[in-house]
Amino acid sequence: MGDAKKPSTARKGVGLALSGGGYRAMLFHTGALWRLNELGWLSKISTFSSVSGGSIAAGVLAHAWSDLDFEYGAANNFHDEVVVPIRKLARTRLDIPITLRAMAMPWRSAGDELARVYAKHLFGDCCLKHLDPAAPQFVFTATNLQDGALWWFFRQDGPHGNLPLATAVAASSAFPPMLSPVVFRDPLSAEAGKKIVLSDAGVYDNLGLDPVEGHATVLVSDAGKRMKVKQKVKRDWGRQLLRVLDIIDNQVRELRRGALLKSYVEKDFAGAYWGTYVDLENFELADSLRAPVELTHKLAETPTRLTKLPEVLQERLINWGYGACDAGMRRWVDTEAVAPAGFPFPKSGVG
Repeated sequence: MGDAKKPSTARKGVGLALSGGGYRAMLFHTGALWRLNELGWLSKISTFSSVSGGSIAAGVLAHAWSDLDFEYGAANNFHDEVVVPIRKLARTRLDIPITLRAMAMPWRSAGDELARVYAKHLFGDCCLKHLDPAAPQFVFTATNLQDGALWWFFRQDGPHGNLPLATAVAASSAFPPMLSPVVFRDPLSAEAGKKIVLSDAGVYDNLGLDPVEGHATVLVSDAGKRMKVKQKVKRDWGRQLLRVLDIIDNQVRELRRGALLKSYVEKDFAGAYWGTYVDLENFELADSLRAPVELTHKLAETPTRLTKLPEVLQERLINWGYGACDAGMRRWVDTEAVAPAGFPFPKSGVG
């Protein structure tokens, strides 16, 4: 969170980062994008940065951008072009079937199979170079398992532009070890046939901040899941190692989030942070949507999976993203905006 300020001369534009978190994140961010569209801010964003489940939502938005009918800054057909295909995917179980197929075909990685499924359900044969040149820049991040660096996919001409959008989204959401890695040959490498081996971007940074940190306004939608507190810790080597990895991952996430909030306070840039664990009472808005924290925390604990979700849970996650984004935007960025009449799916609420 942070008070709005005049952009510095070195910074410009609006960046939005969409975190990872499987279908939970995909749906939570769909609600956030829905509210941003209503507020007229979706069309103001110059860069979308996304991770894992956030990249699925961003990929659908990027694929649909040229078909969006913007009027006075808001797309009238956002529901049909973005929400409908995302909810259709949320009715589809992916992770276990893809893992089993990959085990049956060892010559084909699970990440490659994930890309094939995304192409079938969402993106067809669309390549990065086919994305609307008049659209904002969409950056789909992944983790390079060879050098430990962050890999960016984005619209561009040339050989890298020929990469399928489905491959970019799959690399970003290739959760290890079951859905990872995504492997392709780098067309620009001096080494003939050099392979790039990528995994889920959340391995490096689950918030996806790097591509947007240079903007004047930085918006962050966080659907990441917190590490569970355990009073009894298993002492066998395997489960102890997994717990250590959880702690390392949790530390990285907290450091990233802490640095972001510090940047808001110190006015390095303007913007807002909202996430699945926030308490809307802390935004101090008299007219925020009703979202009791005991209910929203249950939504935040939705398993990080790419598996079929019940209709009502889909609607509640979308509602929660919508409400959290609304509070963050109206408290810290668009203070003159009018409160919404209610959730997109009023009968479902948040629980």
